[in-house]
Amino acid sequence: MNFIWHSFFFDPIYNSLVFFIDIIPGGDVGIAIIFTVILVKTIILPVSLKAARTQFAMQELEPKLTKIKEDFKDKRELQAVKTMELFKEAKVNPFSSILLLFIQIPIVLALYFSVSRGGGTLLPAINTDLLYSFIPTPETVNMIFLGIMDITQKSMPLALLAGVTQYIHTKLSLPPRKARDPKAEPNFKDDFAHSMQMQMRYVMPVIIIVVAYTISAAIALYFTISNLMAIAQEYVVRHKGLKLPIQK
Repeated sequence: MNFIWHSFFFDPIYNSLVFFIDIIPGGDVGIAIIFTVILVKTIILPVSLKAARTQFAMQELEPKLTKIKEDFKDKRELQAVKTMELFKEAKVNPFSSILLLFIQIPIVLALYFSVSRGGGTLLPAINTDLLYSFIPTPETVNMIFLGIMDITQKSMPLALLAGVTQYIHTKLSLPPRKARDPKAEPNFKDDFAHSMQMQMRYVMPVIIIVVAYTISAAIALYFTISNLMAIAQEYVVRHKGLKLPIQK
């Protein structure tokens, strides 16, 4: 486990930060974090696009999924088979969003431990033992982001920005809420889905704000840039012709 952590997460993130600190004038760690997030998001772009496309595809497939549930409501096994056939036909993996989440959690942790560990800063000191042979040691390491804030400290403005961008991304990625028929009988599945949407739309941004503010401005900056790139990905998926391979 330690080998996986260092080989695929911590060491690459740390070396990326040090690399950008070295080439950025003034050695601004905050700007280095921005470039590192862009680099990481570019590397995992195929997974991110697939997850965004899956969310959009699930909205497009909703009428077909509803029809399958109605046609095979008394045949659960056949319903599951038909649902998986529909996903296969549309080339949709409903678990891609979960995979993206599992990838990003250790990245966030690696970024945090690269900037601050155990109450003592790992930066601005450079641990040369962790550097790849082709990564030079920076002469200057500046922890004051844009000359305004210490990137290792808490920042409410950045935390709020992280929460706002999370809300925008969630609003774009979730399907529009359907008007409920007042004459319709109560439906547990519909109520549960509506509750989950409400939590994702409003509770998740609050959680991001709390986490981003509690940990450090570095994590708030990560969430903000990551969300902005996710918003751009949603635009690409929705407006640049990434259509389903089946007819509606």
